[in-house]
Amino acid sequence: MVILAKTTLMPVLNMASLHSLRWDVKPIICPIAQRLQPDAPEPQTDDPLVMMTHQLKTPSGRELYGRRKCTVEPVFGIIKQVLGFRQFLMRGIQAVAGEWKLVAMAYNFKRMYAMATG
Repeated sequence: MVILAKTTLMPVLNMASLHSLRWDVKPIICPIAQRLQPDAPEPQTDDPLVMMTHQLKTPSGRELYGRRKCTVEPVFGIIKQVLGFRQFLMRGIQAVAGEWKLVAMAYNFKRMYAMATG
């Protein structure tokens, strides 16, 4: 499994814990855009952040991260712009999870309606 994410998720996704679990998970998160330079030598380290940064420098890593623009980003753009959801109003993990489920349900209903009538 590959996780594609933005830099803002770096604190949430603890790279060391993902690496130590030995799951078949390969996180690809662009830490700093300036680091994306082609033809970089492969690092000789076990640090997951360094390895992830190197993966993004390769053509296959760039192509894989580029897919994120057409699969994930439009959904969040529609939720923010069309549905007008920009911040959570509730407090607490359970309340926010419930609020997010309502937002996701509203997005899915909107999409189903558009597909049925379009």
